[in-house]
Amino acid sequence: MSQTDEIEDSTAPLIEHLAELRNRLIHMVVAFLIGMIICFTVATPIFNFLTNPLCQVLADRGQDCDLIFISPQEGFFVAIKVSLLGGLILSFPYLAMQVWRFVAPGLYKNEKGAFLPFLLASPFMFALGASFAFYVVTPLAYEFFLGFQQFGAGGEAVVDGTAAPLSVVFQGSAQEYLNLTIKFIVAFGMCFQLPVLLTLMGKVGLVSAEGLKSVRKYAVVAILLLAALVTPPDVITQVILFVVVYGLYEVSIMLVARVEVKREAKLRAEGFYDDDEDDIDPADAEPHFDEIDDSKDK
Repeated sequence: MSQTDEIEDSTAPLIEHLAELRNRLIHMVVAFLIGMIICFTVATPIFNFLTNPLCQVLADRGQDCDLIFISPQEGFFVAIKVSLLGGLILSFPYLAMQVWRFVAPGLYKNEKGAFLPFLLASPFMFALGASFAFYVVTPLAYEFFLGFQQFGAGGEAVVDGTAAPLSVVFQGSAQEYLNLTIKFIVAFGMCFQLPVLLTLMGKVGLVSAEGLKSVRKYAVVAILLLAALVTPPDVITQVILFVVVYGLYEVSIMLVARVEVKREAKLRAEGFYDDDEDDIDPADAEPHFDEIDDSKDK
């Protein structure tokens, strides 16, 4: 076989993989667009559901839950953002299936068994983090923010020549509220991926439990910075995010340690790990020079 034929044979599989990747991407984009269109038709009920935390806080304060549009196009962009979020969530199972079907043929049987549980755990952990953000963190955050309203305090306003108490109350933008709520949901959903990511890295040997313990103090600083960046500038949500993410970090250490124990047990069973070698004294493992000299004399 000539060198030209060898090059053509090696190029053919790459072209086939690229063609398959293109088809997978087309299917993923079509599925996302279908999910987005479906969610666009019911964007108003979805947005009303997303306003529940705010409306509950306002109801407890005896206020009406009224959001406004401050520009003519704001209502359209709110519907688009709701559709993007809903379309991604709705189509995610199909998107994950397409990724799996593209990656799986290149994996060994044991690698498939190792990768598949993490692929299933990832959306579950994201949903768990998003739910925690929506039902726990978001109400606390809006309770904190709305606590700075002023009802008839902080000064006087002149109305028809008469001094009247000045009130500064919430009259929020629908788009700003949606942006903040989505930020909460996405931030906590991504942070809840930490155990999945670190456990997968531990399974392939990229990190170890001892290594994670040794950098714990740096992890604390990184988590504090993360909490300051992805949450609004209030202490409550930052403390909650820090406590949750640091707890997930400690859970990740335990999961990685468990993975290491299982991997070591597997190596022992396959004969790649010998306990006797660990018990040998290094001094006994090498011959002494006196013994070598005696053997020469004999």
